[in-house]
Amino acid sequence: MRHGIVLFTSDRGITPAAAARAAEERGFATFYVPEHTHIPVRRTAAHPGTGDETLPDDRYLRTLDPWVALATAAAVTTRIGLSTAVALPVESDPITLAKTIASLDHLSGGRVALGAGFGWNTDELADHHVPAERRRTVLREYVEAMRALWTQEEAAYAGEFVSFGPSWAYPKPAQAHIPLIIGAGGGPKTFAWIARHADGWMTTPTQQDITGSIERLHAAWREHGREGVPDVRVLITFRPDPADLQRWAELGVTELIWGVPDAAPDAAEAHLDKLAARLGVAPAALVG
Repeated sequence: MRHGIVLFTSDRGITPAAAARAAEERGFATFYVPEHTHIPVRRTAAHPGTGDETLPDDRYLRTLDPWVALATAAAVTTRIGLSTAVALPVESDPITLAKTIASLDHLSGGRVALGAGFGWNTDELADHHVPAERRRTVLREYVEAMRALWTQEEAAYAGEFVSFGPSWAYPKPAQAHIPLIIGAGGGPKTFAWIARHADGWMTTPTQQDITGSIERLHAAWREHGREGVPDVRVLITFRPDPADLQRWAELGVTELIWGVPDAAPDAAEAHLDKLAARLGVAPAALVG
């Protein structure tokens, strides 16, 4: 299993560029950042961690734009993967977002993966005119439309929420297929969506029974006639049991994602040093 790093970006502490460069120097495989366009002051949506409208901390109010953050990281690195944990595609224009992601993948030499969520903050979604009860459908259409723009010479799409006629859109991504990893609670509805439309699953901070959930995802994958196995990335917010790690490896978990604090550069880099030493990560892990 690879090891990745997620920085809950904010307008303070270590910058995404510095964190990504430090992570690459220490041998981590992927650098992740989150997304919230804004946080409405008055909300009814319950946060998955707190269970009510309160937030765990104020970083939700201060997140940087993920694609700008990853672009700065791409400019100072050469090997580390660039991803989101998670982005909210339905809060952007799909044609513009497709251009942004394709440009980043082109300029970074094919290092982008799209970690996407459906959006727990339905008040935030409402400000983007996304009906909460239809957010999975909206995301599906966005993904289909962006894939058309990424792969077709003259792309067109006709859906309920996205529609455009034959169009040229360049650059195309460096990769033939940009991986789509869905970060959401591991229930039957989510796993069926992933099996139909995505490449894999990213666990959430509150996810329980990860091993059993991975097994259920594999079953949904097979039921929908998908070949191979899904790309599974586990967000570590606890100390995993060695037996769990062994079973996850057997189930084909691709990556473990570890957090780094949005602290001052010296403190954040010291955290990365300790983490790399504990995990046995080294720069050579990225070679090949």
